Amino acid sequence: MPRMLDVSEDVRAEIGDEEADRLLTGENSPGSYDCTSCRTPGDSEQERTSTVLFVGEETAVLAFAHATCIPSQVVQVAEDQLQGAVRSITSSEPQPAAPGGAGQAVLGVTSGLVLIEGNLHPALVVEPTAAITRPGSRGTTDEFLQLLVEQGFQPVADLNRLPAPLHGWSVLLAMGQLHAVLQPGTGGGSPVAWWQAHQPLQVTEGWRAAANRSHTVLVFAAPVGAIGQQPREDLLRDALDKATANGMLVAAAMPLAGT
Repeated sequence: MPRMLDVSEDVRAEIGDEEADRLLTGENSPGSYDCTSCRTPGDSEQERTSTVLFVGEETAVLAFAHATCIPSQVVQVAEDQLQGAVRSITSSEPQPAAPGGAGQAVLGVTSGLVLIEGNLHPALVVEPTAAITRPGSRGTTDEFLQLLVEQGFQPVADLNRLPAPLHGWSVLLAMGQLHAVLQPGTGGGSPVAWWQAHQPLQVTEGWRAAANRSHTVLVFAAPVGAIGQQPREDLLRDALDKATANGMLVAAAMPLAGT
């Protein structure tokens, strides 16, 4: 029985017509699967299903997702990240990243739910472990927030209002875990990782459910020392409120898992 599969032109180009046709006729695709985005069960015989191809330097992994979660697409992923996803290893270690074109800096990322306009929204809070100066600058002034504003982030004046969407950026949640925050590639090329997990980060069921309802993740960023490691969401909210009052918070809304 043919499966209700969506195979995008990009995915077809990567895997070839023969493999794509085998998927569409049901020869090579599972009837049931765990959605690579929300991790809940799916059935390609009963509901529209997206084929999602994760491509590294040497490895490619074909996964399946509810079409209502994410569209069929090719996602470029670093090889070590892809290997980590295959092993489904979880960790909370930050990885060096280049924020807004700045030099190497370690970004810590915390996930949590933030109450805005009466609804719980999935959020990521990004805070570097050291001051970030402008590339090529000999100064020591921390310009992390200014660099992000130049990328399209908006200063937060009121934490009770939703931040504006940031075109071209997205949050990659794959195999039920957080992998990366993607930014537009140069010259209109493929998206590249602005922040990338050293190994996929675990998020709570509540966070994942909220993200799949809204298909949007709120990304907040603050300079070093403004937020700190907060063990509970109420303490995280307090820290965000304080950073907002001090003019030390920027934010953007990003689509979930889109490239």
